[in-house]
Amino acid sequence: MKLRRLRTLGGLLLVLAVSAVGTALVNGSDQHGLVVHEWGTFTSIAGEDGRAVPWLPLSGPSDLPCFVKRIDLNFKGTLAGKVRMETPVLYFYAPHQVDVDVTVRFNQGLVTEWFPDAAVAPFTVDVAAASRLGRPGFSSTATWRGVSVAPDSTASFPDDGRGGHYYVARRTDATPLRLGSTSEKFLFYRGVGGFEPPLSATVAVDGSIAVHGSDNTPLGDLMLFENRAGHIAYRLFNSTSSRTTFSPLVLDGESATPQGELEKVLIAHGLYPIEAKAMVDTWRDSWFEEGSRLFYIVSRQAIDEILPVKVSPQPSELVRVFVGREELATPATLRDVGDALASNDQATLAKYARFLPAIAAGLPDPANAGEHAGRKAALQAARQAPVLRPSSCR
Repeated sequence: MKLRRLRTLGGLLLVLAVSAVGTALVNGSDQHGLVVHEWGTFTSIAGEDGRAVPWLPLSGPSDLPCFVKRIDLNFKGTLAGKVRMETPVLYFYAPHQVDVDVTVRFNQGLVTEWFPDAAVAPFTVDVAAASRLGRPGFSSTATWRGVSVAPDSTASFPDDGRGGHYYVARRTDATPLRLGSTSEKFLFYRGVGGFEPPLSATVAVDGSIAVHGSDNTPLGDLMLFENRAGHIAYRLFNSTSSRTTFSPLVLDGESATPQGELEKVLIAHGLYPIEAKAMVDTWRDSWFEEGSRLFYIVSRQAIDEILPVKVSPQPSELVRVFVGREELATPATLRDVGDALASNDQATLAKYARFLPAIAAGLPDPANAGEHAGRKAALQAARQAPVLRPSSCR
């Protein structure tokens, strides 16, 4: 009799447990099967001390379609920052239609571009961040409400016919989205930040690069890359320490770029293979352009501190993979830029594009170095690079 009662009690507990799980599935996020994946980049320029230097991330021509929304600020053209937050995209996957609300907060940063249309609060004083960081705190937010994740959607996506990075990010099997009359494959946003990147890189006179993590945690996956007039070299490395040093790369005439290796790293950090390919293809011409740079995978902790995101209903999986890109003013880069400025070699200067003023600022002052008399004027011109605003859709 006692054994029978125990069996009965055990069966009751099992029924209750199953019922509780069923209730959680109905009331929680698992009922939607919602999965969210995000990738993006943090681009910065390392100064002589390894810390990020202020530059003008919004200078130069825009690579975004004309339909992308942009913040309307009078000082946008001269908006300086330490970090350009480039092309974060949020992909959604769901077996059935579900409406979601999404809010991204950019701590110590300003959201400057986004699509589809969102409610953007340019500046908000962040008292909690100010108290924690011991300095003035501010943030901006972008909020999308009532976004339909619509697996059966057949609507076409906007296209201004000009091509560019933006469209490459659509090459995934993510579920289409609808917001009002707008359809898109992802939620997109960009911004300019005033925070110090999680990694610093110092270039020595001999060309070696010392890398240091700001939070003393393992550096993880790193890649040093260099392109000199089409001669390419790179080195992939995984560091379990918070500090490491790279010896200068040897340019052996090879021209292959590390797309495949980078895709494997991104997949290892949680992206689907098709997402990793879309990310690398999006930035192929920019990541592997002329110059030297360090790539690293930003820790999830750093991403969530800099860019906290809230998705409602809560997804069963939220993957966020950001690549840090830090431009390095190596001796070779400074020599190339200095010689190009002295000779007014516009073709070479154009290769450094938006990074040119910050790189040129690290050159010796011609007045003190006794260098070519015309170089000072050229250097000043480089520091005052023009701002080209994007054209509007017609």
